[in-house]
Amino acid sequence: MLKLVPDTVLYWDSSLRHLTLFVISLLLLSSCGQPKTLLEQIQKDGVLLVATRNSPTTYFEGSNGPTGFEYDLISLLAKELKVKVKIITPSNLSDILSLVSQNQVHLAAAGLTVTESRQQWIRFGPSYQTITQQLVYRMGTGEKRPRKLKDLIGKHIEVVADSSHAEQLEELQASQPKLEWIENPELDSGELLNLVWEQVIDYSIADSNEVDLSQRFYPELSAAFDISKPQQLAWAFPIDKDDSLYNAASTFIEKIKANGELDVLLDRYYGHIERFNFAGTRTYLRHIHKRLPKYRELFEAAANENDLDWRLLAAIGYQESHWNPEARSPTGVRGIMMLTLATADYLKIKDRLDPAQSIEGGARYIKKLTKRIPEGISEPDRTWFALAAYNVGLGHLEDARIITEKRGGNPDVWNDVKENLPLLSRRKWYKQTKHGYARGREPVRYVEYIRSYYDLLVWYSAQLDERVTLTPDAPEQNNEAVEITSPAL
Repeated sequence: MLKLVPDTVLYWDSSLRHLTLFVISLLLLSSCGQPKTLLEQIQKDGVLLVATRNSPTTYFEGSNGPTGFEYDLISLLAKELKVKVKIITPSNLSDILSLVSQNQVHLAAAGLTVTESRQQWIRFGPSYQTITQQLVYRMGTGEKRPRKLKDLIGKHIEVVADSSHAEQLEELQASQPKLEWIENPELDSGELLNLVWEQVIDYSIADSNEVDLSQRFYPELSAAFDISKPQQLAWAFPIDKDDSLYNAASTFIEKIKANGELDVLLDRYYGHIERFNFAGTRTYLRHIHKRLPKYRELFEAAANENDLDWRLLAAIGYQESHWNPEARSPTGVRGIMMLTLATADYLKIKDRLDPAQSIEGGARYIKKLTKRIPEGISEPDRTWFALAAYNVGLGHLEDARIITEKRGGNPDVWNDVKENLPLLSRRKWYKQTKHGYARGREPVRYVEYIRSYYDLLVWYSAQLDERVTLTPDAPEQNNEAVEITSPAL
């Protein structure tokens, strides 16, 4: 709006008319250029200020830069608004909530649970994920699994200070007055799970999505039981009369729910972890320690030659042979990368049982497959498609993409195609394809396992590079003990 200085008069006589109109025009132009809402101010500045926390479910520095479910989700919003994201990671959860309530950040994207008490002083957007709070304990300690609240009396329980977990325990205390716990203001949920794993504390509380991810790194951790009903995760905003950013973010969340982008993102972080069981994790960790050192340099060299991540290449090798150079299948594929005789001839590999030749051949083959994936498919889906083709062949993969499109899915999105790959084993569908029958469930499991192996290897290789001590020959209940100096990821 045009604001005039009090007691100022504009004279409209002939001599001043043109000058006065010129001044008014400048003031109006200046006024029109000023942002009227918070959203307009953010878009003018080009920066969205977001508070979050470091954890596997939210935000962390990965091998290729910042990543994490919350980071990717907020990055999609920033792209929609045509601004950049500035991430702030306060030292504890309480500080995150304070920054929001005091309008010092635009929002918090930190895997926050919607609770009645929090809604008194911050505002939540639409939910994007459902979780339950779970009591977490360590298996194999000789202690019985707790099955009810009464079993927790007298035990050492720690939870994050000012968390929804502490709120839930306060509610449960009404039925179990002797229930006690410690609110830790220094450690986050991942670090408390680490303390449970190290047997420093008896139990902690964590959201189910974080428990699922943590079990891959700490296979002895297990959820004893749910302590809450299903709850919603959502972004947190300051309570303010200006709804512009809140409305834009809410519209964005509803949009990606409707168009499937949210499902794709959830699949990227959680879709591959369900099949990765306790026994498989322990075996894998043992092989990382005992077998991988013999072949790590070969994986690194082959990956460098073919512009691949060596840990992805190693994960493929583990899925194929468990890093056994003598591996052989009933169908005649052999070696660490389990190359067929035809593929070996195509790659000019003379000895499939030679680890160096096998790994180098596998690297070249996955690189060639990746290049043959349609250009419209972007990462990381492009890699998942290439892995599926490594297992089932490009022809069958293309058949599955065609079926996906016929059924209304997106043939360029792995989350959609993996739902349709199993149809290749059904007569109704494979009769319509060019390449016919295929065991379509196998490439889905294949990709999911490799993704889990890769995630674990990224984390463990970082620990190994930092000279973290591994003691695989510890007592029976702790065969894969690891001296952890930082939370997972």
